[in-house]
Amino acid sequence: MNVERIRAAYESVRVEVGQNVTVVAATKYVSVEDMALVAEAGIEVVGENRAQDLELKHTAYGDAFRWHIIGHLQSNKAKLVGELCELVHSVDSDSAARRLGIPMLLEVNLTGEPTKSGVAPDEVAAYAERYPTIRGLMTMPPLAPDAESSRPWFRQLCELAEQTGLEELSMGTSQDWRVAVEEGATLIRLGATLFSEH
Repeated sequence: MNVERIRAAYESVRVEVGQNVTVVAATKYVSVEDMALVAEAGIEVVGENRAQDLELKHTAYGDAFRWHIIGHLQSNKAKLVGELCELVHSVDSDSAARRLGIPMLLEVNLTGEPTKSGVAPDEVAAYAERYPTIRGLMTMPPLAPDAESSRPWFRQLCELAEQTGLEELSMGTSQDWRVAVEEGATLIRLGATLFSEH
């Protein structure tokens, strides 16, 4: 991993998206050792997929970053995550939501794909009412060959957030973040854009 390349990619995205969008570095494939390079590159917010990796990296780097969980959260890990993170992007059950005392985003399965995590769109309002710490919504559109295919899903998530009075939208990854920002994303989750060597 090359610090200068990461820094250049990060700064380029930040300039493009402006002040109102948080760039979350998806560090699932970044080793504990290489997190030092991520810090050196000036990245402020990192998103981990698994609580175990979060715990290892947080132990090593603590205050070097603001920590988010962007992967599926098992409710038995909610207490640990709540102590280490400022935001969870991927709450999709009452048991996890109940145990978290920190701001969270509700993951929404817009497509109804059985393999995907997330609550159904018609459950969002009830969740938002039950848990005042829900700040917004997150989704993963179906895998598609081009970024434009994600637009209808991002638009739908934005409309759902507006209907429920939620302000944060975590949507868009390395392949479709520009479309996500056009559709109202306030957080984008980038891995390959920042860390791929190509």
